Amino acid sequence: MGADYPDRVAQTVMVFELDPIPDAWEMDFHSHRKAQLLVATHGLITLESPAGLWVVPPQGAIWIPGGLTHRASSSGKPHGFVVFVNPEAVPGLPAHCFAMAITPFMHALLQRTARLPLQYEDGSAHARLMTVLLDELAAAPPEWLHLPMPSEPRLRTLANAMLAAPAERATLDLWAGRIGMSERNMSRLFCAETGLSVRRWRRQMHVMVALPMLARGRTVQSIADDLGYDSAGAFVTMFRKAVGAPPKRFLAERGAWLQAPDAGDQPRAWPACG
Repeated sequence: MGADYPDRVAQTVMVFELDPIPDAWEMDFHSHRKAQLLVATHGLITLESPAGLWVVPPQGAIWIPGGLTHRASSSGKPHGFVVFVNPEAVPGLPAHCFAMAITPFMHALLQRTARLPLQYEDGSAHARLMTVLLDELAAAPPEWLHLPMPSEPRLRTLANAMLAAPAERATLDLWAGRIGMSERNMSRLFCAETGLSVRRWRRQMHVMVALPMLARGRTVQSIADDLGYDSAGAFVTMFRKAVGAPPKRFLAERGAWLQAPDAGDQPRAWPACG
């Protein structure tokens, strides 16, 4: 199945289970008319769009509005679900990318609806289950694992340079000089476009970069080295302040309530690399 397959199916809502695979997958930039929900139950999903970066940990999901160009990748023995929704199906769904938490009830709904026939009649019990799923999606609590990207060309150059060299310890004055701006003007515009100071954005970027490394089994010490911290302890302190838990405990706690899928009907599998 290609990336355009969901747009060729008339059903209002389609739910697929991502094939459990031992290695990471990656999809290049693409778009589709239908909106999409990417759900992580194991491993991590990273999404990139012109507006920013999102990391989806276990028990998390990212809503992608229809027509938005994006690409996605995964790490850490990924598994989850993908949901496609006709844009006109539910008024008021976000018109921008939106990270959300997945409750145990919503996870159970995803398991059940991934096992329904692809073609179902309006007004049927199957259609009502899909309606409940959409209600839960609309009510899902937001997640914070988002790295907003500035649109101003010089600031975008700055953000891309920091992402490319996360261990770089240049001063704000030096960064500003590299993009042809004063430190004051750079800081003011960066905060206006992203809602974050440059320093806070950089710390959040470190969390976003570190999570896929952790999911791949990297040690805290090696990650701290790659991100330019003086010690593993300094990195752990930063991470705990940002997310409320040390790195490995954060990922472990996010997957603690997940259970194996129910026996019985097999889910429809969506090929993650298709």
